[in-house]
Amino acid sequence: MSTQVCSQISEALVAGKQDELLNHINSALEQGVEAEQIMNEGLVAAMDAVGQRWKAGDMFLPEVIRSAKAMTSAMEIVRPKLIESNVKTMGTFVIGTVLRDLHDIGKNLVAMMMEGAGFKVINLGIDLEPQVFVDAVKEHKPDILGMSALLTTTMPQMGEVINALKEAGIRDQVKIIVGGAPVTEEYAEEIGADMYAANAAATVDKVKQMMSVA
Repeated sequence: MSTQVCSQISEALVAGKQDELLNHINSALEQGVEAEQIMNEGLVAAMDAVGQRWKAGDMFLPEVIRSAKAMTSAMEIVRPKLIESNVKTMGTFVIGTVLRDLHDIGKNLVAMMMEGAGFKVINLGIDLEPQVFVDAVKEHKPDILGMSALLTTTMPQMGEVINALKEAGIRDQVKIIVGGAPVTEEYAEEIGADMYAANAAATVDKVKQMMSVA
């Protein structure tokens, strides 16, 4: 029965049917299905499928955003249950948009898909001074720090954040992934980031790969 319910949860999430998804989750919890099983076999499996379909061109951005928003609503129910049962997360991921950049759709999509992949996510927001990233790394001790920039004029702020982390003596305590429309693999290497991702699905894949070999 639990496998069937998790399958229903997964199908509803891929389809972006939020009300149906939440009904299935509440039903599963009432039936005694563990939150960890709902998370892994229902939600994470579904977001993996969403990421793969997006990369293959079988899903488009509005559909992905709809699924990601449904995932966020689902986590409001599941997260407290996971905390109660002390379920270990995949890791901690901090993300924010750099100084003088007000774009947050892509950054928020990354955050939602990373949470869907089983990570604890701290979304810092937009237009952030380098010190905000430094303070977040000190406070949350994340495995990964993500930075987003959508303007060529704000891209250099990514390098400023990395320099600030070095000055604070904590650069080697976190892996850094960068992304955004104007950002490239070459630019990521130039500023000393560990990884570059072209989109949210690629971010999840690269972070998972990095965590598996860490």
